[in-house]
Order: sequence, then C-alpha cells, then structure tokens
Amino acid sequence: MSIIGRNSEIELLERYIASKNAEFIALYGRRRVGKTFLVNQTFKSQFAFSMTGVLEGKKDDQIDAFLDAMDIFGYKSNERPKNWMEAFSQLRKALSDRISNGNPCIVFIDEIPSLDTQGSGFTKALGHFWNSWASTQDNFKLIVCGSATSWMIKNLIDSRGGLHNRITHEIKLLPFTLKETEEYLLSKNFTWSRQMVLQSYMFTGGVAYYLSLFDESESLAQNIDRLYFSENGEMRREYKRLFKTLFNAAEPYMRIVETLAQKKQGMTRKEIISSMKAEKGGTLSEQIQNLIECGFIRKYMVREKKVVKENSGIYQLVDPFTLFHLYFNSKAKGDTRFWENHINTPIVNTWLGLAFEKVCLLHTQQIKEALRIDAISTQQYSWRSKDKKTPAQIDLIIDRADGMINLCELKYSEIDYTLTESEFNKMERRFAAFVSETGTRKGIFKTLITASPLKKNQYSESIPVKLTADCLY
Repeated sequence: MSIIGRNSEIELLERYIASKNAEFIALYGRRRVGKTFLVNQTFKSQFAFSMTGVLEGKKDDQIDAFLDAMDIFGYKSNERPKNWMEAFSQLRKALSDRISNGNPCIVFIDEIPSLDTQGSGFTKALGHFWNSWASTQDNFKLIVCGSATSWMIKNLIDSRGGLHNRITHEIKLLPFTLKETEEYLLSKNFTWSRQMVLQSYMFTGGVAYYLSLFDESESLAQNIDRLYFSENGEMRREYKRLFKTLFNAAEPYMRIVETLAQKKQGMTRKEIISSMKAEKGGTLSEQIQNLIECGFIRKYMVREKKVVKENSGIYQLVDPFTLFHLYFNSKAKGDTRFWENHINTPIVNTWLGLAFEKVCLLHTQQIKEALRIDAISTQQYSWRSKDKKTPAQIDLIIDRADGMINLCELKYSEIDYTLTESEFNKMERRFAAFVSETGTRKGIFKTLITASPLKKNQYSESIPVKLTADCLY
C-alpha cells in the first residue's frame, strides 16, 4: 500500500536510519493520524525488534506484550522478566548478533506511553538501556511512537530525568493537508468534486483514519450520517475517545476546548480563566500548551494593545472534527439522517462558513504561495475592533515584511459567490476600522478568498486580490 504525502517525514526517517550514529527518534501526533502506518510501511521488513504497548494495560500486560514480541522475532527468553530493567537487559542480549553485523539495527516501540504504567519504572529502565548501551552502538536506531502527546513531550522530548537531551530527533506528524486529502480520496477511487473534498476536510480535519472510514459508494452526506449521526456510528463517540487517548486526565482539556468553542475568534488566557472560573497557575498553561501541540488550538497575536500588554495573545479552537462535534452534537436530537435532512438549511450553512474560515487558517502557507509571497517573512494574526458599538473583526491578516498587509475576507458558498453592495460596504468598514484603530502605515491589499468562483460585478472589481479555495490545495 502506497503512502499518501509524508514525503518530508519519510526522507527524514531514512536519513536518520542511514546515519553513522546511534539514533533515538520520537514520532508523535494525535490519535489516528497515521504514525504507526508511516513507520511500518517505511521500515517493516527491517525491524530487529518491534512491540506495541497495550492501551490501558497494567504492568503485567505490558511485559506479556514484550515477551510476545520477543517470540515473534525469534528471541527466546529463559525466564519472565520481573521488571523493565530485566526486560531491557534481555533485549540487549537478544540484539547483540544484529548489532555486530554492522547493518542498521532498528527497534520500534509503538504506543510507548502505555508502557509507562504507574510504579513500573519503565522510563528509568529505558533511560538506563539507552545511556548504558544503545547510545554507544553506532548502528542502533530506536524509533518510539505515541498518541499521548503530553506524555511524549514531558517524558521524552523535554525530559528532566534519565532521558534528558537523549532524543536525537523528533518528528511531529500532522494530519493531511487539503491537497493530501484529495490525493487520498482519489487513490481510493472517490469521484467527489473539490467542493465535496473541502467539506470532507471540514468534517475530518485530514485525519487519515477518519478518511479511511468513508465509503466511495455513498455521497458525503450519507457518509457523515452513517459515521456520526447514526446510533452506532463509528465516529459518534470519537470525541471523548480522542481526548482520553491523548491525555491522562481528559476532562480539563475538554473543558478548555468547550470554552473556546463558545467564541469563534478565540479568547485571551484571562478570558479563559474567567469563563471557566479556573484558578491561575502553571497547570492551565501546561494544558493549553499541550492542546497547541496536539493541534486543537492555535495561539496568535493581535494588533490590540491590551492583549499585547498581557503578553498572552489569543487562543482559538481550530481542530475541524472537534468543532464539528461541539457544533452539532446537541443539535441532532436523535435524527440519524441529520445531515441529509439539513442540507442547504441555515444550521448547516452557518457551520460551513465557520468551518471554511478554519480550513483557511490551517492553510496559510498555501495562501502565501498563491499570493506569491511565500519567500517574504510574514506574521499571520486576526484582529478585532475595540469599538463595542460597531464591532468589527478580520479573521486572517497577513502582515508582510515588504511593507504591505493582506486583509483577508473568507467567504463560503457552494455556488459562485456574489459580492453584494451590502457585504462590500461591510468589508470596507472593517478595513477602514483596522487602519484607523491600528494606525498602521503599511499599504493595504484588500483580499477576498471564496470557496467557489467569484462572480464578476462592480463590487468584485473593487477588490484587487481575489483567490478561490483552489489555492488551498
């Protein structure tokens, strides 16, 4: 089975494996994004040893999984290890012949956070294994993988214990881009239009496993109903599973994203604390940072003195599937054909508009390339007016080092988009308010990004920069 995208990640992995030094590679990313598939497809026939941690398993379950993997690779254990120190000692002895032949000795440990059960001493034993032996073998290559991003960062990448600064390389695997999503669907014989591909991305966020659940014999609407709105839909309970897999204590993280979902433009840290009635402290900061690392939220700075003074920026929920769940979960009310029954209704159309904005925010690099400014240093942020009587907001601003600013309006429509006099005047007021309130001296490019082609009229001709969703691919 061929791999869609991931060219840069494959190139990095192959380079690290071919190096003349011992390597400790940490691959992390959210649940179902394709981490295991990537490693298996790239190196499966070359593993000297490979094992997978048992999700929610106890220490004995993990040791059993280790012994089973030893048996699969033909390494016989004379006695059951009592602890991880003994287990890694057995692994070292088993690999001695593979190490001596000079070829890369690749060891892959998948779902490594599961192995670190309470009181098991796993990370201490792993650190000793690496520090005392593996790191001295130039052809030893250890690849570890896990969905629990917070664990991966705390215990491996930013470890302050025995594994401090021992990771030689880290790779964060992101969901597919819109272009990669299209490539994946085409490889599976889907004949959907780009409009359907875009909407599928709004639902799945480009997560490979979610895309694999689609049936090419069904329309997108039928797929969404079957996967999410039907009583036994495979993604019906994915929201809670997702957070429980990523974080040991899922509830606080869910509270944060549910709080952020109430305000589409995002909140400052102070606003999050106020809305959640949470206490100030390092725990919240750590949780927010973990959510950023997992791709659920983004942090951006704004041209607002109050926010800049607080040095906190704005935190915004941007994960497509999470946004979909939080928007529709309470609205379906048992309707197993909710999506089909609500096509072209305000409830779905409003969500499509909001979701399109988030897709654009996740593809700012592609937008820069379409604007032919990818070689120019830029800052991307949003802006909100301080005038509470006539609040104005611009969702995407590209502030360029060449003295220009692209003020981007993002508009979703399934048919050709018509810029009306009313909407044009609203845009003009927003742009004027931005210039007035920020006092910028940079030149302004009024920019309109539409999901469908823009109909030509006197108002569209007044917008100098016009792009469609095709630029996101």
